[in-house]
Amino acid sequence: MTALFEALNLGKRYGDARVVDDVSFAIAPGECLGVIGPNGAGKTTTIRMCLGLTTPDEGTVQFYPEPGQPPLHMPRDALAIKAQLGVVTQFDTLDPDFTCAENLRVFGRYFGLKRAVMEDRVPQLLEFAALAHKAQARPGELSGGMKRRLSLARALVNNPRLLLLDEPTTGLDPQARHLMWERLQQLLQQGKSILLTTHFMDEAERLCSRLLVLDQGRKIAEGRPRDLITEHLEPDVVEVFGVGAVALAQEPVLREIAARIEVSGETVFFYTANALPLLEALRQHGHLRTLHRPANLEDLFLKLTGRQIRE
Repeated sequence: MTALFEALNLGKRYGDARVVDDVSFAIAPGECLGVIGPNGAGKTTTIRMCLGLTTPDEGTVQFYPEPGQPPLHMPRDALAIKAQLGVVTQFDTLDPDFTCAENLRVFGRYFGLKRAVMEDRVPQLLEFAALAHKAQARPGELSGGMKRRLSLARALVNNPRLLLLDEPTTGLDPQARHLMWERLQQLLQQGKSILLTTHFMDEAERLCSRLLVLDQGRKIAEGRPRDLITEHLEPDVVEVFGVGAVALAQEPVLREIAARIEVSGETVFFYTANALPLLEALRQHGHLRTLHRPANLEDLFLKLTGRQIRE
């Protein structure tokens, strides 16, 4: 893999707490790398080190401008690297006093883009974000989905090669999320690279070429979504829920059939390589509801990081 961006052996401590511990990854041109993990796993600190906002205690962050050229290093070459980056933060940072078009124009000035360039680029970005009809509206007049798309358009002002997106669809309704996914897919098809943090496993599976799973500051898994599912999970999952479902986890017959059993709340998860015998055995418990499905990224996430809520 020819890397565009690379983090090598990153480490960060705050007091006695080691929040990032020897994390390495690379992103290729046109690739979307997803970073997933529970709260407190070190995702945000890792992103901040990639952006030069936090100085790592160990390790390096490198950006490769062109094949054959020496890499740029963060934070030494921060300005040169940031000129190639676009960032969408988790929280709204739009200027409420400017219109949508003005938000884009002002942001372009930070990169030294000339007025003629911005006059050509702003309408294109608003069209891409499906906001051409809102060019003169201020952010306070926009829906949550519109604000997120405007933030994405703003991140594209400098025509970056790499986008860093921190939970870009948090708080959006399904329609707005799907529209954002469509726009991100378009950017990937154009050859942009994306580093994406998300808590939505369907989003990660839909967008990401590869996944990096972090927990307690360490990388615990990395690979293509379907490859990770195949490596760590049984192919079939049967969920059983309803009054009395939890007791099934202790039934000898079901324990013998299932490869693995997990209980979460009032739901029992049976993992197996062949669901037919399990479904047949569950027929005698007709008062309970069952759901038979293939293993997915949420199962992977919960197996690797646990089902306990992190406070």
